Amino acid sequence: MLTELFRWLATFNPDFNVFGYITLRGILSALTALAVSLVLGPSFIRRLVRGQAQQPIRELGPKSHFAKAGTPTMGGALILFAIVVSTLLWADLGNRYVWVVLLVTLAFGVIGWVDDYRKLVLRDSRGLPARWKYLAQSAAGLAAAIYLYRSAQSPAETQLIVPFFKDVLIPLGIAYVVVTYLFIVGFSNAVNLTDGLDGLAIMPAVFIAVALGIFAYATGHSVFSSYLGIPYIGGAGELTVFCGALAGAGLGFLWFNTYPAQVFMGDIGALAMGAALGLIAVLVRQELVFCLMAGVFVMETVSVILQVASFKLTGRRIFRMAPIHHHFELKGWPEPRVIVRFWIISVILVLAGLATLKIR
Repeated sequence: MLTELFRWLATFNPDFNVFGYITLRGILSALTALAVSLVLGPSFIRRLVRGQAQQPIRELGPKSHFAKAGTPTMGGALILFAIVVSTLLWADLGNRYVWVVLLVTLAFGVIGWVDDYRKLVLRDSRGLPARWKYLAQSAAGLAAAIYLYRSAQSPAETQLIVPFFKDVLIPLGIAYVVVTYLFIVGFSNAVNLTDGLDGLAIMPAVFIAVALGIFAYATGHSVFSSYLGIPYIGGAGELTVFCGALAGAGLGFLWFNTYPAQVFMGDIGALAMGAALGLIAVLVRQELVFCLMAGVFVMETVSVILQVASFKLTGRRIFRMAPIHHHFELKGWPEPRVIVRFWIISVILVLAGLATLKIR
């Protein structure tokens, strides 16, 4: 929106051309989303409290969580609002990638909102039944995957990049649809599983968003992509603005979500952010590197799969409780220690992912 305004103003004063730089707009997008979150956060939390959107605590969960009962949730709506406002202001709205990511993020946010609303406001403990939630996620994920496959304008958009080997590009063909679907739906649920402690999911999401923004900028820049040995994808650089918005909105939300949390994200935020990150990883063709950077989300998901499989097959549990962050809580780790250590792991994994840009 503002890009068009500044483009017009540049016809009178060329100094306004500075707003054409993706790097500047990415930074301004992050600052805008951060400001929106910080300014609207207090009134938003009060509205959630008045609306009875307060978190029930599972009786089977760690006892230390019982004190959190009544904390307002569905705070992810604040994140989504900040992301949408910031992206619409600073992104090039003629870019198809921006619209695909925005629409997928909002679609998964709506799915999460329905689940949260049924559980918290209507007091239906089942929320949105799992089969209907998965069906809705699948419909949104497949729609995006099919659109991107059919609208691909170059072979690079549907090739799998193998880290460390700049000349290894695997054409996916129709398998691109499957990969895109799995990353959107899979990481949407992975972030949702991780969102069990104050700030545990949001900070790794911020780290990853920043890293994906760097990948997006390099991928969409013909000179940098050539220098770094990664395929050039025209228009991908504009996703830097969206990544900045996600990072800024996440930091703003963390202001209120840090331990002890004043508000929880809820499915509305976790499902949307996970889907957005997974989709951006596909768009910048860094699926394998993304799995490394999102290792905390992967670890949480794998712990649940292993726990369920072990209990069904042997009747025994591998962990004291899954997802794995609860296992460490039950071992006696204070909640802040679990959170910060998982953040540190996330930073290490993100830096390792960024290092693959040069090691080729």
